[in-house]
Order: sequence, then C-alpha cells, then structure tokens
Amino acid sequence: MKGSVKKYLLGFLASASGSVLAETLIVVPVVTIFAAGVLEFGNVLWQRQQLQTGVRDAARYWSRCRPDFNNCSITTARNIAFYGNPNGTGSPRIANWTNAADLTIAPETPVSAPSPSDLVTVAGRLDYGASPLFGALLISPIVISYAHTERYIGW
Repeated sequence: MKGSVKKYLLGFLASASGSVLAETLIVVPVVTIFAAGVLEFGNVLWQRQQLQTGVRDAARYWSRCRPDFNNCSITTARNIAFYGNPNGTGSPRIANWTNAADLTIAPETPVSAPSPSDLVTVAGRLDYGASPLFGALLISPIVISYAHTERYIGW
C-alpha cells in the first residue's frame, strides 16, 4: 500500500497537468485586485476633475458678477458648480456632490466697484463616493478638495 501511494504522489509531482490550475489559483486574485485598483484610481481622478471644473466655472461666473446685475446670485454660482448650468437642472456633475456646504464662495456678495486687488476664491470639497471595495478593505474615506482664485473684474 505504501508503495502505491508513493508512486501516485511522485506521478503527480512529475505531471504538468496540475500546474496550470495552481498557477491560475495564484494569479487570478492578484490580477483581479490590481484591475479593481486601477479602475478605482481612475474613478478618483475623474471625480477630482469634475470637482475642479465645477469650482473653476463657479469662480469664473462669480468673478464677473456685479451687484446691480439682477441675475447674479450665489445660488446661480452653486448651480453652475454642481450641475454645470445656472438653472440647476439635469444630473449633477458628481452624484454625491450637491450639498451647498461643500462649496464656499468668498466674498459672499459681489464687489460694487472692483479694484485690481479684489479676488474671488471658490473652494470645493467632496467625500469620494467609493465602490464597495474600499469598505471591504477598510480604507478610510478619501476627501477631495480644490480651491480656485480669480481676480474680480465684474461685467
């Protein structure tokens, strides 16, 4: 009996038919985690780009506002940042970025007579809406923030 088991084990070690399965069991989880990480990192960069675009658009709008212009409001600037249009219609640029507290605009009222030293600063903050992979790996939430400053020129 001992001889037949030993012969079977030696035959298994000498055979190459099981090596493909063993290599696959080692490589597939590593490649899967790597691919998910690449996709997740790309999504972080995409959301950061959308945040930057919204903040810059709001700063550009607010730097050209004058108090005597009727349609100029901080709500419009926030709609431009969050939705990409002054009406605030359609889907937001980023699904979980619609809270007014996540966008600060300074000064809060446009300057009536701008000087060359007047600046408009808009800052945005976003808690990254991660995939379930982050929760499974116990990775702390990522906070994406961006600030943009423009010279106040009015219209």
